[in-house]
Amino acid sequence: MLPEVPYRSGPNKIGHEHQGAWRRLSSDGPMRILVIEDDKKTADYVLKGLTECGYTADWAADGHEGLHQATSGKYDALVVDRMLPGLDGLAIVKALRAAEISVPVLILSALAHVDERVTGLRAGGDDYLSKPFAFSELHARLEALLRRPRAIAQQTKLEVEDLSMDLLTRKVTRGGQPIDLRPQEFKLLEYLMRHAGEVVTRTMLFEGVWDFHFDPQTNVVDVHISRLRQKIDKGFDKPLIHTHRGGGYCISADA
Repeated sequence: MLPEVPYRSGPNKIGHEHQGAWRRLSSDGPMRILVIEDDKKTADYVLKGLTECGYTADWAADGHEGLHQATSGKYDALVVDRMLPGLDGLAIVKALRAAEISVPVLILSALAHVDERVTGLRAGGDDYLSKPFAFSELHARLEALLRRPRAIAQQTKLEVEDLSMDLLTRKVTRGGQPIDLRPQEFKLLEYLMRHAGEVVTRTMLFEGVWDFHFDPQTNVVDVHISRLRQKIDKGFDKPLIHTHRGGGYCISADA
């Protein structure tokens, strides 16, 4: 059970005093919900209900702003409309899941067909509620999502020295200079950066990058490492990708 204390709405929050309302608490304070909805009437309806139920509710009116807030703010759950200007709801959810951000997402949509619901859930949504809806059902679904165990929040950016990888935009830069990588090169670099300072073997790379659980007897790892070196290290004073003879590879500022 979530602890409950009398609710008082704070400054700069969407909401108002409501007699008999209670504040929902997480271990870090009031539970925060981000509502990403372009229809103001629907957004006001949801925000008012959440505030009266004791949540701290924020609002984003388009997809780009919603994604920005979702990745920069610490939210306990998101309510995301599927059809949004700029960036649709499914694209937001996919970007969050690609970055291994596990915040629960309740998708709202006027697209009520079972195929649409399945698409939303497979994109990474945790639940799907068709419009029009009753706030009581939305609230019950949110409560169910919030009762689930939460995974540890994951990073959205990896950095080694002056090399930076943004997992949301899938952009890589070194010293501020953009580096264009093919999908498999990006995946290989991500694996190395997640294990920065560690020697990773060819077997580990076969399994973690190519999903090979056997030795394919090819030099595919060496070829891709060579290509990465050309893109990551060439033209820079300090190489970051190092070969450990008989061991494997390591990405580190130190040789």
